Amino acid sequence: MGFLDQLKAKLAPAKDKVSDLAQQHEDKIDHGLDKAAKMVDRKTKGKYSDKIQMGTGKAKDAVGRLAEHDRGKGAGAKDNGGTAGPPTPPSPPAPPPAP
Repeated sequence: MGFLDQLKAKLAPAKDKVSDLAQQHEDKIDHGLDKAAKMVDRKTKGKYSDKIQMGTGKAKDAVGRLAEHDRGKGAGAKDNGGTAGPPTPPSPPAPPPAP
């Protein structure tokens, strides 16, 4: 068992707890991110608005993925190992055999 495998095994309970908290408080976290982004934007006088907006969006996406990970556990969905992104689409049907 490699170092990263050991680390993942030790952090698994923490990830589950964070996922649970993200699901329970997703709206509060989003509100806090918006509030922080507004304050930083105001302090920088709008100089970095586009970067602040992009960072806030990425943070909200990450919180949403954490919350979805926790929701997926209850629905019997497979854990995809923490990888982000949509599920792999099904393979197209095989062509009929040649006569």
